[in-house]
Amino acid sequence: MLWIKSLHIVLVASWFAGLFYLPRIFVNLAMETDAAATARLLLMARKLFRFMTFIAVPALACGLWLWLVVGIGAGQGWLHAKLTIVALIIVYHAYCGRLLHTFQRGENTRSDKWYRMFNELPVLGLLGATLLVVIKPF
Repeated sequence: MLWIKSLHIVLVASWFAGLFYLPRIFVNLAMETDAAATARLLLMARKLFRFMTFIAVPALACGLWLWLVVGIGAGQGWLHAKLTIVALIIVYHAYCGRLLHTFQRGENTRSDKWYRMFNELPVLGLLGATLLVVIKPF
């Protein structure tokens, strides 16, 4: 069980590294006017999104294993709250993919300031999930 828990932590940390960095690339894309730089940033964003998605699947699988097989948090309120946060993070991840497609089509209408604010959302999700797991307030 400790192996799965350790793997879950490492995979979640890796996934969140991407969730923190991809919107920063979006900030730069929103400000960029040079076609070559835009192409380079889009390549970086596509590769990062692919990596994030690849890492998210086993991260979620390990979390499900800890819950459904090992029984960590089963029937406890803190786990239900954490699962809600996880669902919101999955939605955020999917929305990042949608935003990436918008940039690839050259149809972005949002400002770099919007992307700077958007970039802060996964920090709140990680903070909330971590506090729930460590403190188990209910």
